[in-house]
Amino acid sequence: MALWLLNHLSTVALAVLMVGAIVLVAVAGSAFARRRFPRLAEGEHNEMIGVVLGMFGAIYGIILAFVVVTLWTQLDHAQTVVSQEATDVSLVVRDTRAFPSAERARVDRAVHDYVHAVVEVQWPLMKEGAPSFEATSKQVGAMYDALQAYDPNSARDQAFYGEAVSRLNEAAAMRRERINIATTELPVLLQVLVYGGALVIILLTFLYGLRSLKMQFLFVATVAGLIGFSLLLVLVLDRPFAGDLNVSPQPFKESTLAQFWASGRP
Repeated sequence: MALWLLNHLSTVALAVLMVGAIVLVAVAGSAFARRRFPRLAEGEHNEMIGVVLGMFGAIYGIILAFVVVTLWTQLDHAQTVVSQEATDVSLVVRDTRAFPSAERARVDRAVHDYVHAVVEVQWPLMKEGAPSFEATSKQVGAMYDALQAYDPNSARDQAFYGEAVSRLNEAAAMRRERINIATTELPVLLQVLVYGGALVIILLTFLYGLRSLKMQFLFVATVAGLIGFSLLLVLVLDRPFAGDLNVSPQPFKESTLAQFWASGRP
């Protein structure tokens, strides 16, 4: 459900829907509690509720800050991994420029197939939260086959060959890391703490009584709105390859790899 929302709604639309829904439900819940228990408006329990709300708010704030920082770090790491993988593949192409034309063409064809498979096949799968190693396994194998088919003779060729193999190994490692990130989500325990904590705080605001009905609704709506935006941030950051705030495959179309998008297969 979360992935569907991220992939089919803009961040602005998702904010209006999610935050608006939370605020409306909170205000409706507050109105129901006030009608069901009219004495809440007298505020006789405000001192106790204020202490509990402050304590819960502080604990929840620490948990939320930890989660947001962790998810933001994960997003930044995902961007780094994608850039590094694209850089390593690009350097494979550069290193093989020292090879004879036939071997160089074989590597170019394999790299062309790989970057197209990553962007056109594997990326949509990652957006849906179901990446597949098999989506690019054949293309990775073809790149290794292209390098292994060449037997360098001169010291110069051997140096570039060794560097190309090393870069390809690093690209394969980054590919695995990228796919692992695409399948990772916030642990269930942290999800319970984040979403359950939000529910507890909103429920506590129902018990904090104010004589003015407008001020009561304003208080509840403000707290609910802040929590709604916090939950929206968690939702968006938890899926680094989905939604508007996503990791782009653009590095696979830039620099040396741009040649594989400007024309047909080498």
